Amino acid sequence: MLRLLIPVIHHEGALQAARHAAFLHAERCVSEVEIVEVVEPLEWGRAAAFHSRGALALFEKRALFSPMMNTRAILDDAGVPYRWSRAFGPVAETIATHAALQQADAVIVDASQLSFLTRWWIIARLWRLTKAPVTMLH
Repeated sequence: MLRLLIPVIHHEGALQAARHAAFLHAERCVSEVEIVEVVEPLEWGRAAAFHSRGALALFEKRALFSPMMNTRAILDDAGVPYRWSRAFGPVAETIATHAALQQADAVIVDASQLSFLTRWWIIARLWRLTKAPVTMLH
């Protein structure tokens, strides 16, 4: 039985990855799913020059609530056991760290909402940084 790691890296969530995990769970291939919400802090970017830290924190909280709830709802409906957490840091490095810490057997990245260059940048970094196989859904 596999342990899957599903990173949520886009404001639309990881819906395709959650559907894929639900299918694999129905086929009795998956025992555990870990959802990690990867957030690059807004204060690292240019927004910190124009907005207060409190306003940026409120924006992050509102922007991230819905994608995680949608992803979790798919897994809840399918009866898939899962855990979820939030991690702050660079996307690829944070995913690789979580995969190593959770001893994930596979990483499933939902890239359906990412641009072509972002998609390939993330997958290239993940292939170098993680030992677990990385599957990108698009």
